[in-house]
Amino acid sequence: MCAVTLFAPSSAAENGNANCENLPGNRSASGWTNYEELGKQLAQIEATSHGRVDVDVIGQSQRGRDIYAARVGTGDRVLLITSEIHGNEKTGTEALLSMLKTLGSSGSPQAQLIRENLTVVAVPKFNPDAAELNRRQNDFPWSEAVEKFPQLAGTNPPYYYSNGAQGFDVNRDFSADLTAEPSPATRPSNETLPGMFVTNESRALRDLYVDLRNEFGKVDTYVDLHHMGPCSQNNDSDQYVTVALDFPPLGSEIDGNPRYADWPLLDQDSSRRHALAAAQGMIQHGGNGNAQNSPFVGGVSQYVHYQVADGYSFDRDYAGQARSAFALNGSATVLFEVRGQSHAWGQKQKGQLTAAVEAGIVGIAERMADGSVDNLNHTDFYQLPKYW
Repeated sequence: MCAVTLFAPSSAAENGNANCENLPGNRSASGWTNYEELGKQLAQIEATSHGRVDVDVIGQSQRGRDIYAARVGTGDRVLLITSEIHGNEKTGTEALLSMLKTLGSSGSPQAQLIRENLTVVAVPKFNPDAAELNRRQNDFPWSEAVEKFPQLAGTNPPYYYSNGAQGFDVNRDFSADLTAEPSPATRPSNETLPGMFVTNESRALRDLYVDLRNEFGKVDTYVDLHHMGPCSQNNDSDQYVTVALDFPPLGSEIDGNPRYADWPLLDQDSSRRHALAAAQGMIQHGGNGNAQNSPFVGGVSQYVHYQVADGYSFDRDYAGQARSAFALNGSATVLFEVRGQSHAWGQKQKGQLTAAVEAGIVGIAERMADGSVDNLNHTDFYQLPKYW
């Protein structure tokens, strides 16, 4: 893709070991694309794409904001990507807008390869109400949820509802049962249980996923773009992590996922291959080819996963996450965790981090398009430095 030139490391790029903190007065989020700007940018990308990019509205938030999805490519393999499921995690939105612009306008061999072999569907600002508030939760008080779903009257909110924010963590509101509906019986009390599709956002993405599956037979890959704290360090080096990658945290790797024996489409090997493709894309487009030492990448790592060490057991079996629900339905799913949520990090390293995310997405897309992702050794994912 012609945009690969944007991934070249800059001599001014901040080193991965730079101070991870940000001063209270330096946390402005005004430089990120807001909801109004998003609509204008997507309209412009669509208008200048010569029919290659199609922008649609897949639903509305609780406050009536459109949830946009942009589609490009005519291939049989489907790559679905979402950003800002948490509204204070914003680099993915910028990366998706840049990628859509390139795929819509570029005549490069790489862009043509992706367009001809993939159908890419991007939801750049999945939780627009939270994005405008620059926070994690959407804007949906429990009283409004009960009004919308009267069967919930007299029921306590699920664990992922915040009384303080008066909203839900949308990334806990999914279920592998894509026909599930909110009810007292489906109200989850902890993260090991699936969500109940109570939010407009989760219902819109579920419907999009089902529509794509009906059209293509399968959604091959789902990529979920997130942020984490800015001060996490690799276990295998002293660098701060720039991007951590993960496959679905479903069951333990030791006991063979017994909770999911009734979901035979779960393919953790495929998810690891796609996560590895993302890492390879960042390394390829990010500098000297060394994920641990490149000042551009600043440390590509494995994200926190199941472990037993020093008498401590940690299992992130989060059944209500979108990536978990879609993985159980047969999609390879990949989590990106980028350093620094915008509510505390502001715009620090915005350009560098956005380019790293775009490089990772393109790494997946290129390897899906040429089929090489299918031949990667999934165990090589474990050669990435560890962050946990």
